[in-house]
Amino acid sequence: MLDAARIATLLEPFVAPVPPELANQLQIYLELLLRWNLRINLTAIRDPEQIVTRHFGESLFAARVLRDAGAFHPSAGILADVGSGAGFPGLPIKLFVPEVHLTLIESQNKKATFLREAIRSLDLKDADVFCGRAETWKRTADVITLRAVEKFENALAGIDRLAAPGGMLGLLVGAAQVAAARCSLGSSWRLRDPTPIPLSDGRVVLVGNNVVL
Repeated sequence: MLDAARIATLLEPFVAPVPPELANQLQIYLELLLRWNLRINLTAIRDPEQIVTRHFGESLFAARVLRDAGAFHPSAGILADVGSGAGFPGLPIKLFVPEVHLTLIESQNKKATFLREAIRSLDLKDADVFCGRAETWKRTADVITLRAVEKFENALAGIDRLAAPGGMLGLLVGAAQVAAARCSLGSSWRLRDPTPIPLSDGRVVLVGNNVVL
């Protein structure tokens, strides 16, 4: 099992320095994920170091890019992580920006149960799980994140309803999906140039601002 110091070292390409408290929380998250992954399919990646770099690293890098883009104002606001699965990128972003109010949107009941247990194990405040489809969530968010969502273009087509006026969007996608994302989102979003994710094979963070028409 990886200790917190090793986790911090693995995450240096994505966000550095890694505070000891963050590394400790990620160790708890990793151990819980590995245990639950024996019973339900949360991630196809089984190697702990690859989980840290691919899942934790990508998510924390997205948190850094969103922060630098001004996504998290002083009150932080509401972040909705759509199709959260095992909690990426939403949970690592919450650990990186504790002030944000996090809602993990996940339609599969077993995964939603895992997410609730992760929130409990990490003792997170202002974090909850919505078990259902994103289009049935009745609130809006200041920041919306998506990563590895099935029917990607369909999910983006309905994203406007979830966004608060002037809200922001953070997509973790392959570089080849950027053109499709721009097309699906249309003129209501102003998308920035994609930011390459370290150590990845052509994956990027794509940030957009909701244009109030």
